[in-house]
Amino acid sequence: MDQRCVPTRQEVLARAVEAIFGGPLVTNTFRSLLAEAMIAQALEPEWRWCSADYASWDFERADGKRLEVKNAAARQSWSAPGAKACRPSYDIAPRQRAWRNGALVHGLARNAEVYVLAHHPLIDDTADHRDPSQWRFYVIAAWRLPASGSISLAKVAALACPVSIGGLAQAVSAELSLEVVSGSVRGD
Repeated sequence: MDQRCVPTRQEVLARAVEAIFGGPLVTNTFRSLLAEAMIAQALEPEWRWCSADYASWDFERADGKRLEVKNAAARQSWSAPGAKACRPSYDIAPRQRAWRNGALVHGLARNAEVYVLAHHPLIDDTADHRDPSQWRFYVIAAWRLPASGSISLAKVAALACPVSIGGLAQAVSAELSLEVVSGSVRGD
C-alpha cells in the first residue's frame, strides 16, 4: 500500500500556480489571465471583472458598458533564445451573435463597447509577462475598429496611443466618452 500523503487543495493550487506563473514567460493560454488581472487592478471598483471560460466580454460597468481584453507578446514562452519578436495581431472579429440590451441578437456585432489591446513588447532576457510596468495598453472603442477579423499592432498604434497600466482607467473613460456623439450612441 502506498503511504504517500494526500495533498491538500491549497498545496495542489500552489503547485499549479507555480507551474503556470512561476517563470517570467507565460504561455498564451494563461497570459490572457495575467493581462486581465492587471487590468482588473487598474479599473476596479468602477469595472467588475466578469470574464469566465469563453465569456463574451471581460469587464462590465454598473451602467452595462462592456470591455473586452486581447493580448499579445513579442516574446513567447516557446521562443528560442535570441529569436525575433513575434508579430502581434489581435482577434477583433465581430461575432455571429452579440448581446445588446440584455438580449442575444443574431447578426455580426461586437459584444463590448471598448477594447483594451494589451501588448508586451520586450524580447530580451528582462521580459517578464507578470510585470505590469512592462505592458502597453491600447484602448479603442468598438465602433472605431475596422470590420476585419484581426488587426495588427501597427494598425492598432494608428488608432490609439499606448498607455501604461497607471493611465489605463483614464484612457478607458476618455475612449468611452467618444462613444456619445451629438446625443446618440455610436457602435450599436
